[in-house]
Amino acid sequence: RVSCPHPAVSPPSCRVSSVLNRDAKQFGKQHMFDASEETCWNSDQGTCQWVTLDFPRPVRVSQLHVQFQGGFSSRLCTLEGCRAGEELVKISELYPQDSHAMQISFATSGLGPTPRCGGTFQVEETVLDKLKITFENSTDFFGRIVVYHLGVLGERL
Repeated sequence: RVSCPHPAVSPPSCRVSSVLNRDAKQFGKQHMFDASEETCWNSDQGTCQWVTLDFPRPVRVSQLHVQFQGGFSSRLCTLEGCRAGEELVKISELYPQDSHAMQISFATSGLGPTPRCGGTFQVEETVLDKLKITFENSTDFFGRIVVYHLGVLGERL
């Protein structure tokens, strides 16, 4: 198993829906992957925020790790993915807790998604080149999302 995006693997390119006050230096997407408890990606306000990861090679995704700031999390995360040159398709819906704790998904073998329980949730193991995580229904009144850590674990193919 390898962790993507981690220094051991070529990091994927990452895009986000927005950055608070367009201040990428202080609140940019790079902070989701820097392993620092002091930095984070902070979206601007809006109804639906998202993160897209493009992997340099296909990966078999087995876990998703996400750490929000309590009060700025998502009640519903929709995962979409695809292989290169294909259209995104829905993989799963996750229901994270509104807390600062690390929340981890575990792969199932074709059993489909199940609601979270105690900071964990399940997603179907998937091979993809691109992953999009859409943060819907923010716990923040203005729709902001704050992510301290985002990790996709799996196997490079």
